[in-house]
Amino acid sequence: MSVRESFNPESYELDKNFRLTRFAELKGTGCKVCFPDKTSPLDTVQIAIVQIPSILPIMVPQDVLQKLLETLQENHYQEDEQFLGAVMPRLGIGMDTCVIPLRHGGLSLVQTTDYIYPIVDDPYLMGRIACANVLSDLYAMGVTECDNMLMLLGVSNKMSEKERDKVMPLIIQGFKDASEEAGTSVTGGQTVLNPWVVMGGVATTVCQPNEFIMPDNAVPGDVLVLTKPLGTQVAVAVHQWLDIPEKWNKIKLVVTQEDVELAYHEAMMNMARLNRTAAGLMHTFNAHAATDITGFGILGHAQTLARQQRSEVSFVIHNLPVLAKMAAVSKACGNMFGLMHGTCPETSGGLLICLPREQAARFCAEIKSPKYGEGHQAWIIGIVEKGNRTARIIDKPRIIEVAPQAATQNVNPTPGATS
Repeated sequence: MSVRESFNPESYELDKNFRLTRFAELKGTGCKVCFPDKTSPLDTVQIAIVQIPSILPIMVPQDVLQKLLETLQENHYQEDEQFLGAVMPRLGIGMDTCVIPLRHGGLSLVQTTDYIYPIVDDPYLMGRIACANVLSDLYAMGVTECDNMLMLLGVSNKMSEKERDKVMPLIIQGFKDASEEAGTSVTGGQTVLNPWVVMGGVATTVCQPNEFIMPDNAVPGDVLVLTKPLGTQVAVAVHQWLDIPEKWNKIKLVVTQEDVELAYHEAMMNMARLNRTAAGLMHTFNAHAATDITGFGILGHAQTLARQQRSEVSFVIHNLPVLAKMAAVSKACGNMFGLMHGTCPETSGGLLICLPREQAARFCAEIKSPKYGEGHQAWIIGIVEKGNRTARIIDKPRIIEVAPQAATQNVNPTPGATS
């Protein structure tokens, strides 16, 4: 997807100070309930939580959350279905999607749901990001074809009629365009009035056994690969700080306004980019397991994936690819974002993939091929070793500064804008 002109509210006869992100107090997938220890997160359930004036959520006490979810946690992983003598895997609470054997023909239903709050101010791009975020859960399973999507939309009751009528169609159009890019379509959903703008959906597909990859086959010697840089939440936060002098003054010695604008636009393009190419290459290069990086940060999702493994393994992360200048910003803020510790939320992040060592470099080279379009990247960030199903980041990980690509790509106007 090529870069677009910046959203200009006045082009839609809106006040020049209109900001979509003001219609929510939580940002992106920073709304997820956090799990401070070994409890498996329920990735497809979001619970409203108290929010301090930043982008990071207050944790719901683990014992309270565990009690809320305990009936859903029962039988969260089974392999009791067979077809022609072959075991049909089943996956439930705790990972990116559910995998449910169907009654007929050895097929499985793979399904997920997710929603987020506005993280950028461009409504059209926000719609694309919301759609990409939903589909990413399928892609983490190596699924490349989605049979159907539903859209979930919360229209803020704080919007004026004019704002609603101008902005919400752009969000819907962005969601629709991203679904069509993914080879699927939106056939329904639900729209409600809500204090905050909410965007999300349901993605559903029916698969043969060779069309998805269960996330549980990592072995010692595998390599960890990441397909999008970290730091999106930092980039969108500091972009808002450009209008808040007391916050901007804290970081202006380590980053320029141009750096922030570039990081923000790069973050938007990355969040809106589908993980479909990476999902297809998971099959080509014999991936053993994968997850997508969203609201729990790279460490949280790595820990969840490690706990799912059949073999006694642990994940060790040595490298952190980060949007240019965002690591310096995070350090200047006293690591309030948790970026260096792997706990910073991401929205519509990349896939974290366990690949055989001999295949990892080839995967990273192949995904950059022009035949897949612009913008795809991948980095080897760690290893799989014998262990006790945990994940960690080494004390001083290598920070890979990821230079912006957006500035070199073509620019498309926002749909429906008037000059």
